[in-house]
Amino acid sequence: MRRTLIRYKTKPELADRNAELVAAVFAELKAANPGGVRYLTLRLEDDTFIHFVEAAAEDGSTPIPKLAAFQAFQDGIRDRCAEPPLVKTARVVGNYRMLDES
Repeated sequence: MRRTLIRYKTKPELADRNAELVAAVFAELKAANPGGVRYLTLRLEDDTFIHFVEAAAEDGSTPIPKLAAFQAFQDGIRDRCAEPPLVKTARVVGNYRMLDES
């Protein structure tokens, strides 16, 4: 299992649009219901977005990049950002009812 954290800050005038694009990804995920992936996105008050992806595959691959909504989200992401995406592998240090404990 691999966990990845992605953080970026959007331009204030584009933060709502970014949130709409993210919501579309979640809607498509819900409809497709793929296995082997868990995904969470948070928006902070300063328009920083944090995405947390948990992939069952050891190589970290997920079906998310194949979704049409994700491809639409990716299109122009750098133009929407005031701070570009930073991608890091994450390890859980503590967990109280937030993540699957399997």
